[in-house]
Amino acid sequence: MSDFFKPEKIQRIIIKISGEFLAGSKEIGYDNAILEQITDDLIALKKLGLSIGIVLGGGNFFRGGKEEDKGFDRITGDNVGMLVTVQNSLILADYLNRKNYHCEVFSALEMDKICSFYTPYNVENALSSGKICFLAGGTGNPYFTTDTAAVLRAIELNANLVVKGTKVDGVYSSDPMIDKDAEYYSEISYDEIIAKRLNVMDMTAFSLARDYHIPMKIFNITKPGNLKNAILHKNVGTFIY
Repeated sequence: MSDFFKPEKIQRIIIKISGEFLAGSKEIGYDNAILEQITDDLIALKKLGLSIGIVLGGGNFFRGGKEEDKGFDRITGDNVGMLVTVQNSLILADYLNRKNYHCEVFSALEMDKICSFYTPYNVENALSSGKICFLAGGTGNPYFTTDTAAVLRAIELNANLVVKGTKVDGVYSSDPMIDKDAEYYSEISYDEIIAKRLNVMDMTAFSLARDYHIPMKIFNITKPGNLKNAILHKNVGTFIY
């Protein structure tokens, strides 16, 4: 493995976690065991002294654009999906606050009664004070995924790395759940991903990350402790540069 991934250089990260993961085996809503696991994993990461921003999806309740097939207008569906990401952030932040790790929820949608409005300045101040920050509400606009929101926030907040938790160990040549012969990549460049047409995330997010030189780590978030391991160890997850 080459020396592209340098854990010692990482000071600020943006973590992307899907809403589906929060639901666990329940498929919808919240699995308390999962909430305990992920908050413990976040605490372990915070103890390393890292500055942490978190972008949550909303798929444990509503999947935005994918609801079009059920008769929803796309804009309506995306707006509801963004609201769910705020709800998920409030729930996970509450878990962390009760474990004595201070958090703040910021939303790209104005909701002054329940959370702070997102601006890079506001979040920078909170991160500098040691808070774990939830960056909710997507980009604040329909037609953009939370993957895109995670990359955009990384650019705005000068993060060193975007970390995306998935149900598989990293990037493969094809879906390892379907193809038992899928090749695993421990590291891969953005240009290689484009040439191989690998499905890593939506192309808007991917293009932003490539154009602004934001490296990524894709890893299996279902394994307890793997979040910390993905940051510390080169051989855990796929590094994209």
